[in-house]
This record gives sequence, structure tokens and C-alpha cells, in this order.
Amino acid sequence: MGIKELDREELKNALELIWSVFQEFEAPDYSEEGINRFRDIIAIDSIIARIDNNEMAFWGSYDNDALIGVIASANKNHITFLFVKKEYHRQGIGRSLWQTIIDCCKDDPGIKEITVNSTPYATEFYHRLGFMDLDRENISHGIRFTPMRYVLVKGK
Repeated sequence: MGIKELDREELKNALELIWSVFQEFEAPDYSEEGINRFRDIIAIDSIIARIDNNEMAFWGSYDNDALIGVIASANKNHITFLFVKKEYHRQGIGRSLWQTIIDCCKDDPGIKEITVNSTPYATEFYHRLGFMDLDRENISHGIRFTPMRYVLVKGK
């Protein structure tokens, strides 16, 4: 298994993985408005525009040639997506993807923390990584999330 930064040609598969995992684990707890909003957020044209503007980056975890997990960050230190296929849950894939974000941030003296707006399904996972809640769960445009923060310890 390996992790690499995704290029434009790989984005379609990454967004399909995100949508599939979202439908299975998140959508059952979301309103129709939230499901539609999420689908709009992962529209390929808006994602490509954000990547082209250096606002977002994607990494994928592969098992041989199969994409099994995806993480994306905005401005290096805000996790926007972290999704792993069901059959690969609890195998360290999410943690490995998370380590990619830490590695991108640790040598930048201006970055002191990593943030995420965690979905209900992922909140406990982020707690296990060391994230702390900044507020209770919020709902915006039907999207349920808990804002969280991880404080970076420099020099590790």
C-alpha cells in the first residue's frame, strides 16, 4: 500500500470514492439538503478550480492499483475530506493519510494547528488522533459537522 499526491486525471476516481463512502456512512444521518449540498461540494469543476488556485491538494492511498482512501486539505492545514473504503476501515489507512497532512505541515513555522469540520461518523476517529472539539456539532446547509483542532508539536 502506498500514498501519493493525486493528479487531475485521478480526481474523478477520488471524488467517486468520496461520494460512495459518504452515501454509505454519512448520508443516512443527513437531510436531503445536506446530501445535495455535499454532492455540490465535491463537483469536479469546483475541485479542479481550487486545485488550480493552489487552495487544495488531494492524496490517495492505493492497494496495488486500486484507490482505497482519499484525504484532501485546504491551505495545507485544514482537512476537507478523509474517506476510506469500508473494507479497509480499521487497517491504518486513515491514520496513514492523516500522517501525510502532518508531514506537509510540520516544517512550516507558520502552521501551528490542523483543523477539520468532522462529520458525525468520523468524530471519534479524529479524537483518537488527538483532535479536540472547538464547539459542539453544527449544521450548515444540511451539512452536520463538529469543528475540531489538532495542535502541532514542532520538531517531531
